[in-house]
Amino acid sequence: MTDEVKVSIGKEKYKTEVSINQHHLIADEPTEVGGTDLGPKPTAFLLSALGTCKAMTMRMYADQKQWPLESIEISLSSEVVKSTQQQTTYIRCIIKLYGDLDDMQKERILKVGDKCPVQKILSNPIIIESNMLQ
Repeated sequence: MTDEVKVSIGKEKYKTEVSINQHHLIADEPTEVGGTDLGPKPTAFLLSALGTCKAMTMRMYADQKQWPLESIEISLSSEVVKSTQQQTTYIRCIIKLYGDLDDMQKERILKVGDKCPVQKILSNPIIIESNMLQ
């Protein structure tokens, strides 16, 4: 099933309403850049997509293996480094695994998390096509 994502913005700076199937979210910009800070900024949504995907993928794998993974915490941050030729975005993920896991299990769970669908999308070339309806 493909998610239907709709985004709309009116005149209220920069409050943006996001509808994903039956879910409704608000994105915004911080007040220091003119927003009203009613929701996370778009880059935070991107990081949350990556973090949730990694966590869910690791949880599914540990459950399949019946390993004693109690919980996962992931802290994400990003930094954009610009040069004259291009810009490079560095995303850092600090992962904490809780439970009675040995080093081999932890390492395997970490490697599986790096194969989540969102990380695959972000790690490969992306083409974004925008078309306007008349």
